[in-house]
Amino acid sequence: MAFDSFSAFLVMEGHGPYVWASYGVFFLLMIAMMVWSVRRRRAVIESCRRGYEVQAGRRERQAARGAAASFTRVNVSQD
Repeated sequence: MAFDSFSAFLVMEGHGPYVWASYGVFFLLMIAMMVWSVRRRRAVIESCRRGYEVQAGRRERQAARGAAASFTRVNVSQD
């Protein structure tokens, strides 16, 4: 499909507004999805980091209190 001029290419025999609006919506949605994905990824990483810090804090508190229970292995004769 060859066009006589650039303006004819933009108009596309009356279909131009629909075609270019479709391209515009597509690219806007792609950009929005990329931004949303990056923000979501950062939020998940931050949530995991906070969870690990909470777990590390619990372990430190348990270590400071001492072991809650101790287990020893007992060998019992099977006679």
